[in-house]
Amino acid sequence: MLLSDFLRTVWVWVNLCPAPQGTVAMKTLVRAFALVLLASFLSGCGYNAIQREDESVKAAWSEVLNQYQRRADLVPNLVNTVKGYAQHEERVLTEVTNARAKVGQTQITPELANDPEALAKFQAAQGQLSGALSRLMVVSENYPQLKADGSFRDLQAQLEGTENRITVARNRYVAAIQSYNTLIRSFPNNLTAKVMGYKIKPNFSVENEKAISTAPTVDFGATPAQAPAPAPAASR
Repeated sequence: MLLSDFLRTVWVWVNLCPAPQGTVAMKTLVRAFALVLLASFLSGCGYNAIQREDESVKAAWSEVLNQYQRRADLVPNLVNTVKGYAQHEERVLTEVTNARAKVGQTQITPELANDPEALAKFQAAQGQLSGALSRLMVVSENYPQLKADGSFRDLQAQLEGTENRITVARNRYVAAIQSYNTLIRSFPNNLTAKVMGYKIKPNFSVENEKAISTAPTVDFGATPAQAPAPAPAASR
């Protein structure tokens, strides 16, 4: 029997068993002693530390969602602004719109971060939107009037800042998950985690580890490369 099971048994016995007359004080003393033992057991076996790490993970995940939502909110205005100058870039605009819609279809629930399959789908949808936005930025370089538009420049600056904040939020979440998983795998914390129902949490996965530590490059000031001048015609 685990110590936690023993303490639980003592607590139930103290509270449920009828007390003979004159033993009320003893029953109260035993109850207090059981509480002290339980508190000491939980503290010594990492219960408080697990609670702190779990709350850190929840806070980091909330920030990730907040920054991704901030980016998604920028997309409609960005697409409409580009459409005003580059209507025939229908394919790229459609890609961005569809990617944004797919992100919006993801069910954001507290269980999402604890489900490896759901987290992978969420990450894939966000990655698809990142790629579509990058292609849109490349297309915008071909339209000087679009680049000179004040609204577009403001949206570009917001997107760049949001991409940076997404990178920071993801890094903090990855670090929080690593710290939490390491803690509950370590002895004797693993025993407490098992008793209390805490499990290993899935983390973001990337093909290139540098992708989570470097924000996507969004170059708003570069000018498109000029096409090479045609070679002079050969003299006859």
